[in-house]
Amino acid sequence: MDKNTITGFVLIAALLIGFSWFNKPSDEEIAQQRTQDSIANVQKEKAKQQQAANAAAAKAMAKIDTTAAFHEALAGKAQKVTLKNQKVELTFNSKGATVEKTVIKGFKDYKGNKDVTLFDGKDQSLNFMLAGKETNLITSDMYFTPSEVTDSTVVFTASAAEGKSLTISYTLGKDYMLHASIQANGMSGMFAPNYNAMDVEWKDKCRQQEKGFTFENRYATLTYHLTEGGTDYLGETKELTDEAVEDNIDWVAFKNQFFSAVMIAKNDFGKNAKMTSIPQEKGSGYLKQYGAKMKTFFDPTGKQPTELEFYYGPNDFRLLQNVEEESKFGKELEMQRLVYLGWPLFRIINRWFTIYVFDWLTALDINMGIVLILITMLLKFITFPLVKKSYMSSAKMRVLRPKLDALTKKYDKPEDQMMKQQAMMAEYSKYGVSPLSGCLPMLIQMPIWIAMFNFVPNAIQLRGESFLWINDLSTYDPIIEWGTNIWLIGDHLSLTCILFCVANVLYSIMTMRQQRDQMVGQQAEQMKAMQWMMYLMPVMFFFMFNDYSAGLNFYYFVSLFFSAAIMWTLRKTTNDEKLLAILEAKYQENKNNPKKTSGLAARLEAMQKQAEELRKQREELERRRNN
Repeated sequence: MDKNTITGFVLIAALLIGFSWFNKPSDEEIAQQRTQDSIANVQKEKAKQQQAANAAAAKAMAKIDTTAAFHEALAGKAQKVTLKNQKVELTFNSKGATVEKTVIKGFKDYKGNKDVTLFDGKDQSLNFMLAGKETNLITSDMYFTPSEVTDSTVVFTASAAEGKSLTISYTLGKDYMLHASIQANGMSGMFAPNYNAMDVEWKDKCRQQEKGFTFENRYATLTYHLTEGGTDYLGETKELTDEAVEDNIDWVAFKNQFFSAVMIAKNDFGKNAKMTSIPQEKGSGYLKQYGAKMKTFFDPTGKQPTELEFYYGPNDFRLLQNVEEESKFGKELEMQRLVYLGWPLFRIINRWFTIYVFDWLTALDINMGIVLILITMLLKFITFPLVKKSYMSSAKMRVLRPKLDALTKKYDKPEDQMMKQQAMMAEYSKYGVSPLSGCLPMLIQMPIWIAMFNFVPNAIQLRGESFLWINDLSTYDPIIEWGTNIWLIGDHLSLTCILFCVANVLYSIMTMRQQRDQMVGQQAEQMKAMQWMMYLMPVMFFFMFNDYSAGLNFYYFVSLFFSAAIMWTLRKTTNDEKLLAILEAKYQENKNNPKKTSGLAARLEAMQKQAEELRKQREELERRRNN
């Protein structure tokens, strides 16, 4: 850096500092601005207080105004009503006439309680709002009277003068489905002639139900089903408030990893529903703050009720398929989409293979760890013919390496690189060897690996299942834990993750040796340079999978073990001398009985001849120059 440059930087810095100082407000201006801000804040706070006071006064006046609609329902005493069966227990509050607590039976939570509490008290709220001519009816402010109470039914009624009433009836099904009917009686005069929609506002603070907060949070999503088909969801990690859904929807689900609360509308939820999903802090006991603001059909005359259904239960693929049969609405709900199976290709693998095999094995009532091992063995058995064919192709390239080394020496000049590649490809073609087939094992395994990556974390059957040292296959298995969170690692070390990463390193070493044995010249040198990347990948996997479920890490570990065993067995049972003799015999047979080549082989042969002609011409030119 020369003197002029330094001088330029100093002048620019001086100019910026001077400009900042010149535009700095005076002490009087700063004091005046602070005073104005204070006055604005006081006025803003007074406005909020006045608004709250006006609302409270209006509510109080409605209670004492005997002419106001449902004035008697705005005062009362809350009562608790419980509906239950062998699967679920729902507690209703007569203030608002909605479910305030849901307990799903038969599933332990991560704290050891025998049942899972999906939500309780202020964690969840559901409000129906009707816009009248003179006043709005808000069910959360109204005290309903329960009647016809049994273990499976209850009717809540809010009465008004002159025979007006609003009735909300509930019927609990045999397992996790709750049917609701909202009906007006004698209320048509309270609304505009064309009034036919009711506002629904649903909020839920999604509880942490599993030990691994980070892992569970990845699968906690606000999901909804479009009336025309297909599901969508809000992002798992982003804070999204009042996101508009432009199309009509059938249902909206407040979902965590293994359980969901779902609201289904018979007459759809209208366009431009507003959805909210706000991630919560680790240690708070909650995953997300969910919210849904929607509109659905309402008949003020009472001739047709507003019908809703609720599902409070596990995210079990087969169980969710049966929900459509239990629903009274006759819709194609596709609620099994709450169990995420991956992108289309991977969803097909999971939907039409993995789930059927998983169902068959779990029906045998064997340990889930054994189920994962058997699934791995079955997949290896199915893919073995292709893996063997790919390995034999790699072995052929290995035994042909001396011939390729000769070509490397023949075309050793930089300008001969293209001719060398063409000659090598032609040599492979003579012996019927494809250099690309060595990549086939990875191409075969990747779709399966990714399919299982989506399936295992969503399989509720693994939840709470132990195997060997693993207490719960659905979450991480720590060999050591500490209280503070360390960047990239977290607050624990997972043993199955360590085993998976170590197995990955060993398998990488094995595959690199195999590939190095079949590479020549510059390829072999490039392979040496890429080794560090192959060792780096397992390290990256550790940081990614340390929070993942032990079941998924265990599956990857077992899969790598069997892959390594297959590769080792094939290597030990392959005689390179016999294989080379077979290739030479095949080459001589083709040479003595030449067949007309076509396709890629013909193009390679033509390219080789052209390259050979160019080489001869270049050698002739060099010979002439030398003479």
